[in-house]
Amino acid sequence: MSSVVRLARDERADFAAFLRTLTPGHWDAPTLCSEWTVREVVTHVVDYDALRPRDLLGQAVRGGLRLDRMNALGVAREPGRTPEELIARIEEHLEPRGLTAAFGGRVALLDGLIHQQDIRRPLGFPREVPRDRLRHALAFARYAPPIKAGRRARGLRLVATDLDWSAGGGPEVRGPGEALLMAIAGRVAALGEVSGPGTAILASRT
Repeated sequence: MSSVVRLARDERADFAAFLRTLTPGHWDAPTLCSEWTVREVVTHVVDYDALRPRDLLGQAVRGGLRLDRMNALGVAREPGRTPEELIARIEEHLEPRGLTAAFGGRVALLDGLIHQQDIRRPLGFPREVPRDRLRHALAFARYAPPIKAGRRARGLRLVATDLDWSAGGGPEVRGPGEALLMAIAGRVAALGEVSGPGTAILASRT
């Protein structure tokens, strides 16, 4: 098992453990994914692991090869799944499979980390993300087309103030690694936690 796959597995295990602490009311609460509740975000997280190649192709065709539409189709496919079923699905697929195993498991790590924060932040359940996971997620985010972080961060120097990590060149954007990741992933809520001359540029692209 590669080091990144192990990190993705640990992130998913932590995600499942966190979800088990939620009350029934939490599952219908809003998240940083503006159109999705907690239940829908978790449904999205577990969706791609179970898809066979031909199912993934069919979903891509039905979604017009647009990731946002593909994601919406996945969420709508089984809207009645209970919290216990969704958590069990994560626990059954701790090790990335299918699309989430791409790039050595980095897709699963990035997706799981961001979406856990999408849920935790609005609910007021902060966490200290393990540093090794954050470093890998930040590095991969800049090259992961689906989240468009590369476009938002283009021409900016990103500096994580709590990690030994920086990347890029140009006007600087500084902040905690988690806030920096969420900001370049397009989460407006994190922009107030970063600073520097490049922040206004990043905000204009979010």
